[in-house]
Formats: sequence, structure tokens, C-alpha cells
Amino acid sequence: MDAGIPLRSAEAGRNVPMYKTSLKCRSAGSLSGNVVVSMKPITALKVAKHVEITAKFPHAHGGPVCIGRPDVIGINDLDKPDWGDSIDLRADEVPVFHACGVTPQSVLMDSKVPFAITHAAGHMFVTDLPSDMNF
Repeated sequence: MDAGIPLRSAEAGRNVPMYKTSLKCRSAGSLSGNVVVSMKPITALKVAKHVEITAKFPHAHGGPVCIGRPDVIGINDLDKPDWGDSIDLRADEVPVFHACGVTPQSVLMDSKVPFAITHAAGHMFVTDLPSDMNF
């Protein structure tokens, strides 16, 4: 947001839309499932800057896993997120998808783990690690 790339879901007081994809996670023991992504509508002319900025944060969500083609990652309807709220795309925007912290919860559900404590979708874990940078 400091670079002039708004997060429309936050501006609208809504939770970011999140989708289960067809991208398989690497299995770990009895845990397996697919990647969940969040979608941000980004103005087409600002996508390159968005990628440049987010790629610097691999410890967070990192750079996008897909830009502009939800169908190639198994998302058929942007109006029907699996979690969060739908966000309309404007004429000058493209959907940008990032790996999402809901992936572990989805994997736990797919793996039929009987009990786990995690974060709630759209309510991230907070640490003392700084995440600000000069743009």
C-alpha cells in the first residue's frame, strides 16, 4: 500500500478472497492437500511493481504464484471464493494470486486431522519481525 498499490478488500472492510487450487502441496507424512491462494485485483500497470515488492518477502506470502489466469490453477469462478469475500475485478485490473496462510488449515482438513489450533482466515499470526521496506 505504501507503494500506491491498494488492497481493495481492506479498503472495503472485507476479507480477502481465498481459493483452493489444483496445485498440490508436497506431502509430509500423512499430511497432503492443495495450495490455497488469496486473490488481489491489481491495476495492470502496477502488476510489475507489485511482483517486485512482494518477491522481497519470501518469509511472508512472497511473489505471486499466478497472474491473470485463475483457470490454470483450478479456479473456475472468482465470484465464489472458498474463504473470505468476493471482490469484483475492474476493467483495468487483473487477478493476482499469492500463496495463502490458509493452506495449512486446508491440508489439515483434507488429511482429516481430528484437532489442530491455527489462525483464522484473514487474521494473520503477528510476530516481532519487521516487514517494512523503503520503496
